[in-house]
Amino acid sequence: QVQLVESGGGLVQPGGSLRLSCAASGFFFSTYAMSWYRQAPGKERELVARITATGGSTNYADSVKGRFTISRDNAKKTVYLQMNNLKAEDTAVYFCYVGGLLRWGQGTQVTISS
Repeated sequence: QVQLVESGGGLVQPGGSLRLSCAASGFFFSTYAMSWYRQAPGKERELVARITATGGSTNYADSVKGRFTISRDNAKKTVYLQMNNLKAEDTAVYFCYVGGLLRWGQGTQVTISS
């Protein structure tokens, strides 16, 4: 069955970096666009970044442009989110999502605090 397993979250100080990974299985990964969403306490889930199936096109939320980079390795069936210059407002649970299959990962907590 379809599985998405996120990893790489944690606690970092403002200005720090994290790299999230999402390992996919159970579907033809290389044929689907992939996305990262996040949900902060008391807020709605929001799109952070999206990458097309080939990786040739990406788009980002305005709040993370220039700081976050989404990428994928189709041979490893993994999508990544490199997060730099992290801010307190980036604190959230980050989810991997395959829209074409309407499937979510379980999420990974990212906390930015000094």
